[in-house]
Amino acid sequence: MKHQIEPFQTVFSPKPALAAVFALLVACSSAPKIAPVPVPTAQMPLPPVTRYALSLVGSPYRYGSASRDAGFDCSGFVRHVYQRHGILLPRTAGEMADVLPRAEDLRSGDLVFFNTDGGAFSHVGLFVSGDRFVHAASRRTGKVLVSSLNNPYWRKHFTGIRRPARRYALTLP
Repeated sequence: MKHQIEPFQTVFSPKPALAAVFALLVACSSAPKIAPVPVPTAQMPLPPVTRYALSLVGSPYRYGSASRDAGFDCSGFVRHVYQRHGILLPRTAGEMADVLPRAEDLRSGDLVFFNTDGGAFSHVGLFVSGDRFVHAASRRTGKVLVSSLNNPYWRKHFTGIRRPARRYALTLP
Protein backbone atom coordinates (compact mmCIF):
# COMPACT_ATOMS: atom_id res chain seq x y z
CA MET A 1 0.00 0.00 0.00
CA LYS A 2 1.52 3.32 -1.03
CA HIS A 3 1.31 6.15 1.49
CA GLN A 4 0.88 9.72 0.34
CA ILE A 5 -0.98 12.90 1.23
CA GLU A 6 -3.83 14.05 -0.94
CA PRO A 7 -2.72 17.43 -2.33
CA PHE A 8 -4.44 20.57 -1.16
CA GLN A 9 -6.39 21.90 -4.14
CA THR A 10 -5.29 25.20 -5.64
CA VAL A 11 -5.60 26.93 -8.99
CA PHE A 12 -2.37 27.33 -10.95
CA SER A 13 -0.96 27.30 -14.47
CA PRO A 14 0.35 23.96 -15.85
CA LYS A 15 4.03 24.93 -16.45
CA PRO A 16 4.83 26.01 -12.88
CA ALA A 17 2.80 23.05 -11.65
CA LEU A 18 4.93 20.58 -13.61
CA ALA A 19 8.10 22.21 -12.33
CA ALA A 20 6.75 22.13 -8.78
CA VAL A 21 5.78 18.46 -9.07
CA PHE A 22 9.23 17.57 -10.40
CA ALA A 23 10.95 19.53 -7.61
CA LEU A 24 8.70 17.95 -5.00
CA LEU A 25 9.39 14.44 -6.30
CA VAL A 26 13.12 15.02 -6.31
CA ALA A 27 13.14 16.66 -2.85
CA CYS A 28 10.88 14.07 -1.24
CA SER A 29 12.06 10.89 -2.88
CA SER A 30 13.61 9.65 0.36
CA ALA A 31 11.01 11.10 2.73
CA PRO A 32 8.58 8.77 4.53
CA LYS A 33 5.27 8.45 2.74
CA ILE A 34 2.08 9.65 4.41
CA ALA A 35 -1.22 7.82 3.99
CA PRO A 36 -4.28 9.81 2.96
CA VAL A 37 -7.01 10.13 5.53
CA PRO A 38 -10.60 11.14 5.04
CA VAL A 39 -11.72 14.61 6.01
CA PRO A 40 -13.92 14.44 9.13
CA THR A 41 -17.65 14.47 8.58
CA ALA A 42 -20.65 14.57 10.90
CA GLN A 43 -20.40 10.76 11.08
CA MET A 44 -16.66 10.94 11.85
CA PRO A 45 -15.96 13.87 14.20
CA LEU A 46 -12.51 14.88 15.36
CA PRO A 47 -11.36 13.34 18.64
CA PRO A 48 -11.44 15.57 21.75
CA VAL A 49 -7.63 15.89 21.83
CA THR A 50 -7.64 17.33 18.30
CA ARG A 51 -10.59 19.65 18.99
CA TYR A 52 -8.78 21.00 22.06
CA ALA A 53 -5.55 21.51 20.11
CA LEU A 54 -7.48 23.49 17.48
CA SER A 55 -9.04 25.64 20.21
CA LEU A 56 -5.50 26.88 20.99
CA VAL A 57 -4.84 28.22 17.47
CA GLY A 58 -3.65 31.82 17.83
CA SER A 59 -2.04 31.24 21.25
CA PRO A 60 1.40 32.87 21.46
CA TYR A 61 4.64 31.05 20.66
CA ARG A 62 7.20 31.10 23.45
CA TYR A 63 10.31 28.96 23.43
CA GLY A 64 10.57 26.68 26.47
CA SER A 65 6.98 27.25 27.55
CA ALA A 66 4.00 24.92 27.86
CA SER A 67 1.28 27.23 29.16
CA ARG A 68 -1.89 28.59 27.60
CA ASP A 69 -1.24 31.94 29.29
CA ALA A 70 2.50 32.30 28.66
CA GLY A 71 2.55 30.55 25.29
CA PHE A 72 3.94 27.34 23.83
CA ASP A 73 6.88 25.96 21.97
CA CYS A 74 6.17 22.94 19.74
CA SER A 75 6.70 20.17 22.28
CA GLY A 76 5.18 22.23 25.10
CA PHE A 77 2.05 22.65 23.00
CA VAL A 78 1.69 18.93 22.26
CA ARG A 79 2.48 18.02 25.87
CA HIS A 80 -0.11 20.51 27.18
CA VAL A 81 -2.81 19.19 24.84
CA TYR A 82 -2.25 15.55 25.78
CA GLN A 83 -1.82 16.27 29.50
CA ARG A 84 -5.24 17.93 29.42
CA HIS A 85 -6.56 14.55 28.24
CA GLY A 86 -4.79 12.47 30.90
CA ILE A 87 -1.63 11.54 28.97
CA LEU A 88 1.65 12.98 30.17
CA LEU A 89 4.23 13.06 27.38
CA PRO A 90 7.95 13.81 27.73
CA ARG A 91 9.00 17.47 27.43
CA THR A 92 10.96 17.51 24.16
CA ALA A 93 10.10 16.44 20.61
CA GLY A 94 13.07 14.05 20.57
CA GLU A 95 12.03 12.40 23.83
CA MET A 96 8.45 12.03 22.53
CA ALA A 97 9.71 10.34 19.36
CA ASP A 98 11.88 7.99 21.45
CA VAL A 99 9.07 6.92 23.81
CA LEU A 100 6.02 6.68 21.53
CA PRO A 101 5.38 3.87 19.04
CA ARG A 102 5.74 4.50 15.32
CA ALA A 103 2.61 4.58 13.20
CA GLU A 104 2.38 3.75 9.49
CA ASP A 105 -0.87 5.58 8.83
CA LEU A 106 -2.08 8.98 9.99
CA ARG A 107 -4.98 9.34 12.38
CA SER A 108 -6.30 12.53 13.89
CA GLY A 109 -4.35 13.19 17.10
CA ASP A 110 -1.15 11.49 15.94
CA LEU A 111 2.11 13.38 16.37
CA VAL A 112 3.99 14.38 13.23
CA PHE A 113 7.73 15.03 13.50
CA PHE A 114 10.14 17.12 11.46
CA ASN A 115 13.86 17.78 11.20
CA THR A 116 14.04 21.57 11.33
CA ASP A 117 17.48 22.08 12.84
CA GLY A 118 19.55 19.01 12.04
CA GLY A 119 17.95 16.81 14.69
CA ALA A 120 15.75 14.01 13.30
CA PHE A 121 12.94 14.93 15.68
CA SER A 122 13.42 18.63 16.36
CA HIS A 123 9.83 19.80 15.70
CA VAL A 124 6.47 18.22 16.50
CA GLY A 125 2.84 18.95 15.68
CA LEU A 126 -0.52 17.25 16.10
CA PHE A 127 -2.18 15.81 12.98
CA VAL A 128 -5.72 17.09 12.38
CA SER A 129 -7.03 15.51 9.14
CA GLY A 130 -6.51 15.57 5.39
CA ASP A 131 -3.11 17.24 5.09
CA ARG A 132 -3.43 19.57 8.08
CA PHE A 133 -1.55 19.63 11.37
CA VAL A 134 -1.61 22.10 14.26
CA HIS A 135 1.61 23.24 15.93
CA ALA A 136 3.41 26.01 17.75
CA ALA A 137 5.45 26.88 14.70
CA SER A 138 8.27 29.29 15.63
CA ARG A 139 9.26 32.69 16.92
CA ARG A 140 8.90 33.94 13.35
CA THR A 141 5.18 33.05 13.12
CA GLY A 142 4.70 33.88 16.79
CA LYS A 143 1.69 31.65 17.39
CA VAL A 144 0.00 28.27 17.27
CA LEU A 145 -1.31 27.68 13.77
CA VAL A 146 -2.56 25.06 11.32
CA SER A 147 -0.22 24.13 8.45
CA SER A 148 -0.31 21.78 5.48
CA LEU A 149 1.85 18.68 5.27
CA ASN A 150 1.90 19.39 1.53
CA ASN A 151 3.76 22.65 2.10
CA PRO A 152 7.17 22.06 0.47
CA TYR A 153 9.03 23.01 3.64
CA TRP A 154 7.13 20.61 5.91
CA ARG A 155 7.09 17.84 3.30
CA LYS A 156 10.89 18.06 2.89
CA HIS A 157 11.52 18.02 6.65
CA PHE A 158 8.94 15.36 7.64
CA THR A 159 10.57 12.51 9.62
CA GLY A 160 7.79 10.37 11.05
CA ILE A 161 4.56 9.66 12.87
CA ARG A 162 4.04 8.58 16.47
CA ARG A 163 0.79 7.61 18.17
CA PRO A 164 0.28 8.60 21.81
CA ALA A 165 -1.70 6.14 23.91
CA ARG A 166 -2.17 5.78 27.63
CA ARG A 167 -0.06 2.61 27.76
CA TYR A 168 2.99 4.37 26.26
CA ALA A 169 2.73 7.65 28.15
CA LEU A 170 4.30 8.59 31.44
CA THR A 171 2.02 8.29 34.42
CA LEU A 172 0.52 11.43 35.89
CA PRO A 173 1.65 12.31 39.43
